[in-house]
Amino acid sequence: MTINTLKTPSKHTKKSAWYYRLSTPKFFAPFANMLIPWIYAAAFLVMACGLFFGLLASPIDYQQGNTVRIMYIHVPTAMLSSALYVFIALLSLIFLVWRIKLAVILARSTAIVGAMMTLIALITGAVWGRPTWGTWWQWDMRLTSSLILLFLYIGYIALDSAFEDRSKADRAISLLGLIGLINVPLIKFSVYWFNTLHQKSTLFAKGKSTITLDLL
Repeated sequence: MTINTLKTPSKHTKKSAWYYRLSTPKFFAPFANMLIPWIYAAAFLVMACGLFFGLLASPIDYQQGNTVRIMYIHVPTAMLSSALYVFIALLSLIFLVWRIKLAVILARSTAIVGAMMTLIALITGAVWGRPTWGTWWQWDMRLTSSLILLFLYIGYIALDSAFEDRSKADRAISLLGLIGLINVPLIKFSVYWFNTLHQKSTLFAKGKSTITLDLL
């Protein structure tokens, strides 16, 4: 008589099996490719709405005039630049602890987008600052820490390209992703910790926005 020692998969195992499959590049890539056309469609729809409200529906600011419209690009890209680095740090931690290969692949792709967002934020900030502050650039702590963030993104991408051994590259960029996280709180709280030219928060000031609703 033979005894089958294989355990019957529990309901919990069956339910969680999709998660483990999706955490591998082999299964994630087809899933992502399936979503991409829908994401593009949603992005263009939201972009069209943003252009309408930003360029036509929103009023002119009584002090800045039409210059205020630069903020509709500058503020979201600045917020995204920091948020994406936090995302990279989280993915780096996941890779270093659990060795999930997909995490470092996503982090590597996110770094390119994060660098673009940071560059756009710095350029639009300079364009807005020239008529508002009277200068393209000021070594303000908020601006300087944002520039450091751009260098971190560029360094992350360059470090990844410096290794032929992919396993060494994965470890190196993951460590940089975690170390660079210290700059994100500096960007956020620099306007409170230092005497800076950059204004303080208006979106989350005292738990609510101080921007008039039509501009918000």
